[in-house]
Amino acid sequence: MKVYDAAAVRAALPWPVLIRALSEAHRGPVPASNVVVQGDPAGSGNQFITLPGWLAGGPVAVKMVGVFPANEKLTPPQPNVQGLVAMFDGSTGAPLLVADGAAMTERKTAGDSALGASLLARDDAEMLLIVGAGALAPHFAEAHMAARPSLRRVMIWNRTAHKAVAVAAQLRAGGIDAGAVSDLDAAVRQADVISCVTMSDRPLVKGALLKPGTHLDLVGAYMTELRETDDDALVRSRIFVDTRRGMENTGDLGQALASGLISPDAIAGDHFDLAQGRVQARQSSEEITIFKNVGGAHLDVFTAIALFEAG
Repeated sequence: MKVYDAAAVRAALPWPVLIRALSEAHRGPVPASNVVVQGDPAGSGNQFITLPGWLAGGPVAVKMVGVFPANEKLTPPQPNVQGLVAMFDGSTGAPLLVADGAAMTERKTAGDSALGASLLARDDAEMLLIVGAGALAPHFAEAHMAARPSLRRVMIWNRTAHKAVAVAAQLRAGGIDAGAVSDLDAAVRQADVISCVTMSDRPLVKGALLKPGTHLDLVGAYMTELRETDDDALVRSRIFVDTRRGMENTGDLGQALASGLISPDAIAGDHFDLAQGRVQARQSSEEITIFKNVGGAHLDVFTAIALFEAG
């Protein structure tokens, strides 16, 4: 059985390798998957989530992960999301690998959005805006730049300004032209690609400010009470998801579907549709596209397989 710590996961799955592997995986069948969410019986609001997935004729992968939002305030800080991913032989049940859950989640989640950008963002996009400066922010910047090599500059915005400054400095240390911005509306007007990785419960990105050709990646609103963009953005855009399963339980789409602002038919396609050629991706240079990162255990399966095959 192979064991991967966080550094080994990142070394084995550089962004171009992972994006390519995810693209190829979506050309095949959808793994059977489930999710079990358990809240802290002490009422802290912390959660422990188990996500099993099984690819027909392939392996079983299970992510076991805790979501502890206060971890970043600890001394020293810890990731808000951490745990383990395990993969088992689908024929015998034998364990094949165990990997650091935080690194696998970071890789899976950012890789998923980066695959969306590789298909939907303009190939001449230059300005990337990351909304949010949590632990995932630098990984989303790196993944998007790998997916769209035309991107030349990264803007970071966060409600707490010093966190945006810190993320920008981290990216610059890695050779990326990045800077913190204080005026979100102005940054939205400039950006060609926007990736929202927040825990916001109110819209941050105003659809009226999106310029023609913008690609908007929505990641953080994983519960219906959360929201990262407004109704204007949804009605102005052609909307894609990684998976339709569970999209009604996410903030931006869930609220819009429940209110009748959009119907399920407004979702142009998912990653499987795009990879298998059932729907066209970007239709023009002026089209505004939205990709909603819903997530799911099938992505953990695909990422675990990519890790195992990478050695």
